[in-house]
Formats: sequence, structure tokens, C-alpha cells
Amino acid sequence: MFDTHLHTKYSTDSKMNIKDAINKIQDHQIGIIVTEHIDLNYKDKSQFNFNIKDYFNEYGLYRGEGLLLGVEIGMSNKYSKENRTISMDYPFDYVIGSLHEMYDTDLYEAEKIYKSISKRDLYIEYFKQIINCLEEHPFVDTLGHIDYISRCAAYDDKEMHYEEFREYIDAVLRKIIHMGISLELNTRRLEDKKAVENLIKIYKSYFELGGKYVTLGSDAHRPEDIGKNFTLAKEIIDYCNLKAVYFKSRKIEFTH
Repeated sequence: MFDTHLHTKYSTDSKMNIKDAINKIQDHQIGIIVTEHIDLNYKDKSQFNFNIKDYFNEYGLYRGEGLLLGVEIGMSNKYSKENRTISMDYPFDYVIGSLHEMYDTDLYEAEKIYKSISKRDLYIEYFKQIINCLEEHPFVDTLGHIDYISRCAAYDDKEMHYEEFREYIDAVLRKIIHMGISLELNTRRLEDKKAVENLIKIYKSYFELGGKYVTLGSDAHRPEDIGKNFTLAKEIIDYCNLKAVYFKSRKIEFTH
């Protein structure tokens, strides 16, 4: 199995040392793809960006069958040309496209937004923005954490309930299927039983609409979180008749 989503010291919000990550995967016989953050739309331009040449020069020494190098791009149509250049000009194995921001505000820092907009209206706009961003980011390999807003939102009930938002969630799923982009199952929220129940509905719909491939990502920022909740994640995708995959040299590979 490959953990296809994790962050080390090149990401602003992580201090993980690559050698600690390597020790973790050797102990647990799991592969990893390092996917450092690039969010060109973040308000502080010195953060959530990194020197890509330094990244490859340092981590290229560790690159091999069990350790691949990718990037997580914060999708923003203001920077879609720059994001395309980054993804195409460097030898990444894998590119995640994620929506981290709405209304020029990072969703982790959006208290004013949550207070001024109803949950239903904001979540509907969230799904619409994902689709709009995907249209200008057809070069990404995977849509990252479709349920990201449920991690960040300040509402009493954060969950993006499938029954309530089915029309909009399915529109996102149809979009990635049409574009040939895979769907990540981010395992950060799998300790929440209600989240699991809802995510199963979403991934079953993905299969029923014609989706096939899922990447598994812990979104780890610490070595101990690499591969976290993967046993349950594998059970979910098996239950939904989906296939776990990862990417190498921007080409899909199947896990065993």
C-alpha cells in the first residue's frame, strides 16, 4: 500500500523530518508519496510555497520504489497557469489538486465566513468552486479530500451529508470521472463514525456513477500518522467496489 498524501518540513504547517518518515515506512512496510503544499493564493506569499529545486535535490537522494515525490496544489483559478507550469515543469510523480480557500480566505481561518453564510449556502458554493477549479486544473492526478470543508467548518454539524448535498456532490464526482481524475480517500476523519458512514455513501455513489480509482492519503504531518486508519480505508473502498491506486511518474499504478 502507498500513503499518497503527507507533508514534511517543506510544507509550512509541518516539521516532519524525511528520515523519520523513512523509518516509519520501513517498520510498517508501506510506501509513501511526499506531497508538499503549494498554495499560491495564500495571503502570506512566504508561506505554503517552497523551493522546488531544493526539494528535488534533497529528497531525490531518498527517491525509490517505496518513496516517491509529489505535490499538493491548492487549486485557484487566479493561479491556474502558474499551477500548470509547476506541475508540468518538474518531475513530480503525483499531483494532488485540493480546494483550501474560498472568498480569498483559507478555510481553516474563515471564522467570519462561517458566521456570515449559512452552512447550506457555503457548502453548495464549495462544491461549485471545486468544479470551477477542476476545469482549469485538468492536469492534476487526484482530487484531494473532497470532505475538507467538514474538517474546517465552525458549524455545530460540520458533516457534508450526502442526502442533503447529493446533487452537488454527484456533480463533482461526475466531473472527475469525465476528466479522468481519481478521487482521494483522505483518512484524517475516519475515527469519526458519522464521517465514515457519510463517506461510504459518497464513495458508493462514485462507483455507481462510473468511478473506479481511489488514492489513500493520511494527510500526515507527523511520522506516527503515516498510514493512519488505512485498514478501515481499505475496507471502505473494497465495500464500494473501488480500486486503490497510486501514481509514479504521473502514471497510475495499482496496489497489491
